[in-house]
Amino acid sequence: MDTAMSSEASATGALAAAPPQMLSHLAYVTPDAEATVDFYTRVMGMEFVLAVMDDKVPSTGEPFPYFHIFFRLGDGSTIAFFEAPGLPSRPPATHPAYEVFDHLALQVDSTEKVDAWAEKLRGLGIDVLGPIDHHIIYSIYFHDPVNDLRLEITTPLTADWNDQADAASRSLGEWAAAKRRARESGGDTTEELVRAIKDRVRRAQPATEVL
Repeated sequence: MDTAMSSEASATGALAAAPPQMLSHLAYVTPDAEATVDFYTRVMGMEFVLAVMDDKVPSTGEPFPYFHIFFRLGDGSTIAFFEAPGLPSRPPATHPAYEVFDHLALQVDSTEKVDAWAEKLRGLGIDVLGPIDHHIIYSIYFHDPVNDLRLEITTPLTADWNDQADAASRSLGEWAAAKRRARESGGDTTEELVRAIKDRVRRAQPATEVL
């Protein structure tokens, strides 16, 4: 390969390796597209912007029909759902943590708007947890009643809440080291991680919780 072609390939590779710019869409399976459209337009106030129907999956060629729907957020990103006939119900979660940690967080621009969402949702008979002050964000939690999807409405409390790469790397090192100690000693991983968390607290560096 000559120098010009090598430089062009290098530039193309660098371009292709650039990080994604934004979330395009996050997709879930739904048992009822019509009810999902009603919830996300009437309750969540999102615009229903696209629907796609096909009798097979384009990426794999699998021969089952589906209806694919999209709702747009203010930044142009979207939430999407697929309905396909004949799917069995999802199996129950094998641990309560799955029901807490798996969630979709949607941002508004003030704590007052988070509180307004809590009032609106409760007025519609939807159970709401919170508001919760996480020190870096302020949030409420509730469920999409059609899809049993845990949702969060949140707003930042600090401008740099998601710009702490160095601290994140240090935290990951501590977490991984605790797991390694448990593995090498034959000890209990959970107990070792709890000790590491308590040690962090003693050093006046409390772990930040974002759920």
